[in-house]
Amino acid sequence: MKAGVGHRILTRLLMPAGVAETAFPLLAARALRAFGDGYVAVLLPAYLLALGFDQLDVGFLNTATLAGSALAMLGLGAIGYRWTTRWLLLFAALLMAITGFSFASVSSFWPLFVVAFVGTLNPGSADVSVFLPLEHARLAQAASGNARTTLFARYSLIGSLSAAVGALAAGIPSWLAPWSGLSLIDGLRAMFVLYGLLGGSVWLLYRTLPAIEIQTAPLQQPLGPSRSIVFKLAMLFSIDAFAGGLLGNSLLTLWLFARFGLSLGQAGTFFFCAGLLSAGSQLAAPVIARRIGLLNTMVFTHIPANVCLIFAAIAPNLEVALALLLVRSALSQMDVPTRTAYVMAVVTPAERTAAASFTAVSRSLASIASPTLTGALLASGLLSAPLIACGALKIAYDLALLISFRRLNVPPD
Repeated sequence: MKAGVGHRILTRLLMPAGVAETAFPLLAARALRAFGDGYVAVLLPAYLLALGFDQLDVGFLNTATLAGSALAMLGLGAIGYRWTTRWLLLFAALLMAITGFSFASVSSFWPLFVVAFVGTLNPGSADVSVFLPLEHARLAQAASGNARTTLFARYSLIGSLSAAVGALAAGIPSWLAPWSGLSLIDGLRAMFVLYGLLGGSVWLLYRTLPAIEIQTAPLQQPLGPSRSIVFKLAMLFSIDAFAGGLLGNSLLTLWLFARFGLSLGQAGTFFFCAGLLSAGSQLAAPVIARRIGLLNTMVFTHIPANVCLIFAAIAPNLEVALALLLVRSALSQMDVPTRTAYVMAVVTPAERTAAASFTAVSRSLASIASPTLTGALLASGLLSAPLIACGALKIAYDLALLISFRRLNVPPD
C-alpha cells in the first residue's frame, strides 16, 4: 500500500499534466542514467590520470566512447526497426551494467579503449548514447502539442538535476579515502561499480514498459516526406556537436585541472552548481518557446552562452572563469528540449524514431574526433584554444540554423 502511494507521489512529481503514464519509467531511468553520467564525466579524467595516462590518452578514450555511440546509433538507424524499442532499451541497459563493472576491473589502455568503444559511458554534458533516440521515440508517443514540449523539457530537467547531483557525488572517493582506508584509485573503481548497478536498475525500469509500439510493421523507408528537412537539420546539428565534443564535461574538468589546478572535490562542486543552473533553464525553455517559438528559443539563448564560453577561455583568474561558465550553464541547455521538440514536430509521426536516430547519429559522428583534438591542444599547452573554438563554432551553428529554418512553419500537432 505504502509503495503504491509512494509511486503515485513520485509519478506526480516527475510527470507533467496531459502525459500518459507510460512515460514514467523513461523519466525515472533518465534520472538514474544522468546521475551516473554526472559523476563519471568528472571522475573519468581523474581516474585515467591516476592510472598513469596523459591528457592525450584521456582525449583518445573520450573519442572511443563517442565513436562507439555513433556506431551503435548507425546500427539502430539501419536495422534497429527489426526489434521493438523496449527490447533495444533492455539491451542498452544491460550494456550499461557491463560497462561499469568492466571499467572497474581493468586498468590497461587497450582494454579500457575497447570497453569505452562498446560501452555506454557518456563523457559530455549532453546525452549522445543509444538510449537517447529510443527514449525520445517512446516519449513522443506519450504526449502531443505543448504537452510534448513540456514533457521533453521535464525529461531534460530531470537529466540536468540528476547529473548535477551526480557531479557532486564525484567528490565521494576523495572524502572517503582519509578515514575508510581505501586508496583514491579503489574509491574511483567503486564508483564505476555503482555505475554498473545503476545500469541494472535501469534494466528493471525498462522491464515495466508496455510492448506496444508506434507501428505494427517495420518501416521499409525510415525517412520519407521529411527527408530533406531531417538531412539539413542533421548537417547543422553536426556542427554544434563537433564544437560540443571539444569541451564535454570530462574535457572541461581536464581543462580546469590543467589551467587552475582544481581538486576533484572542487570540480564536482562546480559541476553541481552548473547542473542546477542548467536544470533551472529547462523549466524556462517551454515557457519561452510558447512566446517566441521553438527555433528562436534555440538560437537566442545559445548565442550569449557561447559568448560567455569564449570570454571564460581568456579570463584572468579562476573566479572570473567560473562565473562566466556558470552564466553559460544557465543559458546553454535551453536549446536541448526545444531542439528535440522541434525535430519531433517537423516530421510525421511514423518518421520520429528514424529522425531522432538520424540526427543523433550525425551529432555522434561529428563529435568523434573532437576530444582527441582537445587532448592534443591541452597537452601542447594551448589551454584556451578548445574553449574559443567551441564557442565560435557554436555561434556559427546558431546563425546558420536561424537563416535556414526561419521560414519553415511548424505544423500544429
